[in-house]
Amino acid sequence: MTKSIALSLVLAASLGLAACSGGAENAANNAANSAENASNAADNAMNAALNAADNAANAASNATNNVANAM
Repeated sequence: MTKSIALSLVLAASLGLAACSGGAENAANNAANSAENASNAADNAMNAALNAADNAANAASNATNNVANAM
């Protein structure tokens, strides 16, 4: 019961703060978040490419080792 009361109070306070915030500030935050998301996506793509290259190198090394071990 006390958790629901506390949650209600937090929700009411959050709505009050949200109603007072400026639209320009929200737009600036949204733009910054979008830029950060794009940067993170680029980082993730680069990491995926590096991982793929590492996996290919490991596969080649494993194939070489398998041939050497078969002899």
